[in-house]
Amino acid sequence: MMQDLDRRGYLFSNKDLLYLILPLIGEQILAVMVGMADMIMVAQVGESAVSAISLVDSINILLINVFAAVATGGAVVCGQFLGKRQQKRACITADNLFLFTTAFAVLIMVFVYCFRHLLLRGIFGDIDPYVMQYCERYLMIVNASIPFIAIYNSGAALFRAMGNSKISMLTSLVMNGINVIGNAVLIYGLHMEVEGAAIPTLVSRIIAAAVIYLLIRNQDLILHVSKPVNLKPEFKLIKKILYIGVPNGIENSMFQLGKILVLSLVSAFGTASIAANAVSGTVATFQCLPGIAIGLAVLTVVSRCVGAGDYQQARYYTRKLMGITYGAMLVTNILVFAALPLILHMYNLSAETAQIAEKIMIYHGTCSILIWPLSFTFPNTLRAANDVRYSMVASILSMWIFRIGFSYVLAKYMQMGVFGVWIAMTIDWLARAVLFVVRYRGKKWEQHVI
Repeated sequence: MMQDLDRRGYLFSNKDLLYLILPLIGEQILAVMVGMADMIMVAQVGESAVSAISLVDSINILLINVFAAVATGGAVVCGQFLGKRQQKRACITADNLFLFTTAFAVLIMVFVYCFRHLLLRGIFGDIDPYVMQYCERYLMIVNASIPFIAIYNSGAALFRAMGNSKISMLTSLVMNGINVIGNAVLIYGLHMEVEGAAIPTLVSRIIAAAVIYLLIRNQDLILHVSKPVNLKPEFKLIKKILYIGVPNGIENSMFQLGKILVLSLVSAFGTASIAANAVSGTVATFQCLPGIAIGLAVLTVVSRCVGAGDYQQARYYTRKLMGITYGAMLVTNILVFAALPLILHMYNLSAETAQIAEKIMIYHGTCSILIWPLSFTFPNTLRAANDVRYSMVASILSMWIFRIGFSYVLAKYMQMGVFGVWIAMTIDWLARAVLFVVRYRGKKWEQHVI
């Protein structure tokens, strides 16, 4: 009874968690559905175009993950300030987050434009000439959107830090709606090829960045950026953001770099394997969707608890959110399994490609239900508590030893092809899960103060 009484004073009610989680899931559904729609529309151009977009997007996701990691660092620091009831410091942190991410994103964009040929040919090697031609055309347009996606990620992370995930969902709805409509008009109406997918992506990200930034300037919000714009950086706060963001960014970047290295292995298996891997990757994101969304909620909730110095609440909410994650993952994957025949039909794949993709998606979905939450949703508790270095080291070691190493052993030397790559990935998940659970069961993660 006393325990129930104590929980009445906890930071988040069931209703608060519901309002936080549902828009996050909605936002993730939108992103994945648009990704699937993009791929379906581009499939009309041919499997070479599908392969090219999947290859270039693997680089774009690497870059986007860097900015998302820095945005996460800013959100965690802001959340901890809000937990300490230091609203002014939280708002100044928000200013510095936008300053840093925008400047950094512009530099990255310029770098990619200058070295695009080296990047494409160095990473993907000797691939089909038509695929490489599509890669270059798609990259030239989509790369311009990098600063805008960085701005959007920063704004969305700040709204989530306030517990307001509805704004980022609605902004995502606008962005993805523009993207889908633009794709339909340019690909089906004007018969454009990869440019028909690239141009709407650029335009939608520009609009989303503008909308989210205008909204976060509202001075009535508990967390907002300055009006007029504060162009004076406070390096102490940027250091706090990077303390969380850099290890998280390195972890995400290494993870995506691992995917790119593995993708270079997949590309050697032929166009059917590349296309099956691309389609499976899109559907795989949908299979993990609840865990991705609730992982963002874990960052918001636990960072507030840590800011308030209450680790009992942090553990309570971790258990609660993990239970919700497992239930949601089970339901989601059952629905995906039921819809597989329709999904494969919509992608207009060859018989060989469809057979490979179906096998991958069934295996991935099963492992997503059992292992994925402990590997990816769960460690956000450690990150929200500033225990980012352990998370980074554990993830990187697991990736290089298990994901990369076993990919070459299973796919190349044991001749399992692209399916061996996906088996190696799930071995990596299992190793991560063990390392994170061991860390959480101890007390060291509660002793990291910025």
